[in-house]
Amino acid sequence: MRFVKTIENIWKIEDLRNRLITTLFFIAIYRFGSFVVLPGVDPVQLQLLQSNASSGLLGLLDMFSGGAFANASIFALGIMPYISASIVMQLLGVALPYFQKLQREGESGRTKMNQYTRYLTVAILLVQGPAYIYGALGNAVPGGFWDWVLPTTIILASGSMFVLWLGERITDKGIGNGISFIILIGIIARLPVALIGEFVSRLKDSGGGLIVFMLEIVFLLFIIAAAIMLVQGARKVPVQYAKRVVGNRQYGGVRQYIPLKVNAANVMPIIFAQAIMFIPITLANFTAREGGGFLSALMDHTSFWYNFIFALMIIAFTYFYTAITINPTQMAEDLKRNNGFIPGIKPGKRTAEYI
Repeated sequence: MRFVKTIENIWKIEDLRNRLITTLFFIAIYRFGSFVVLPGVDPVQLQLLQSNASSGLLGLLDMFSGGAFANASIFALGIMPYISASIVMQLLGVALPYFQKLQREGESGRTKMNQYTRYLTVAILLVQGPAYIYGALGNAVPGGFWDWVLPTTIILASGSMFVLWLGERITDKGIGNGISFIILIGIIARLPVALIGEFVSRLKDSGGGLIVFMLEIVFLLFIIAAAIMLVQGARKVPVQYAKRVVGNRQYGGVRQYIPLKVNAANVMPIIFAQAIMFIPITLANFTAREGGGFLSALMDHTSFWYNFIFALMIIAFTYFYTAITINPTQMAEDLKRNNGFIPGIKPGKRTAEYI
């Protein structure tokens, strides 16, 4: 009943209603584009690609693109090239003084960084485009490099940049982070197919297959609830501001809190790590074969080495992204500048260390 009441309240607030409608409109465009097949692709070979992309790391990549990868659509490369470019730019922001300076320049610096990120995204797309065409499409390629591969690469790059534009429009005029929203919609779009496939496979099992499926659903809901609690969890750091009297008014003297999120990096480390784990696919596609040994293990998302390296990268990116998101030194300086302090902790360096 409370949920229904919340939905009713959403439609009563005009700005929120307009943002929701705008978000749904852009999502509809994204889903429509996921089914627009590249011109000239052989339908028979396309069916073969779809069967190959139903499992393994290709299936995981197809899930992130909402089925666009297996459909050989104009959005086949999805948003992951932009994620890869963002990783590189953030690493450069730590390693190179020029990019460190840009990060400190406020809005103008962020605009310049975003511009460089887009340039790098295009460069990555121009590499991944031919890799996808030769590796994933294979015999479905109807022409040579100049008459088909190059124009199709431009189409794929344009499609991916259009998806990026949709994500930014959702961020500006819709609800939430547009890039994360597009990744979420891609995963949700494949969820019914995955659930139906799991349900059918469990029914084939003799003895309690349906019960196992129901337990899996309960466990899935439990994981979702635990993830929400983790994301919403925060450590409240008490902050006291010194009293100031201006005219007849008194400012400060009230205890407030700085909410430090338990998972400050949010889902970004997982997205970054996943983008890097897709690199073996690109390498293998350039050679038009899966490869062997260690590379083959990295292309199998059920293998030990894939999950081991994936976990290490998530941990590393969590530390890295948290350090970018939370700057204790800057927070301590801001508190000191505004006559604020943490009770029992000296302002300045000690406050930064405490945070």
